[in-house]
Amino acid sequence: MPQPFWKMKSLAEMTPQEWEALCDHCGKCCLIKLEDEDTGLRLETDIACKLYDCDKGCCSDYTNRKRHVPDCVVLTPEAIHQLDWIPKTCAYRLVAEGRDLYDWHPLKTGDPDSTRKAGMSVAGQVTSEDAFTTIDWDRHIVEWPGEED
Repeated sequence: MPQPFWKMKSLAEMTPQEWEALCDHCGKCCLIKLEDEDTGLRLETDIACKLYDCDKGCCSDYTNRKRHVPDCVVLTPEAIHQLDWIPKTCAYRLVAEGRDLYDWHPLKTGDPDSTRKAGMSVAGQVTSEDAFTTIDWDRHIVEWPGEED
């Protein structure tokens, strides 16, 4: 039985279709993160980028996201190693580290909704930043499943 592409190729060797298929659509990279400037401590929130569709669990304008959100990070094979905030469960991170995907990943299950069913997606659990006029950040700090130390 042939090995799946993520075990055979490096991130840099993947086709654009393979690269996109690797995303499990957890939505964790679309969440606003807080960082203490003095200590470097980073905290996760339950507030999503204005383009994140909080119910469907995807970007509402993925192709043009940089136009609407200039600081949106476009993942590249090189960037994966430099972005320490990438979720621990992220397939890009796992492959970059030479590890296999989790059993709940859609590429393993064949089910595009398996990330949500496994409780690893933020869809349905977050609010768009556009829903707020002011944000009491302390009330929105969370720890997502799979991200515990």
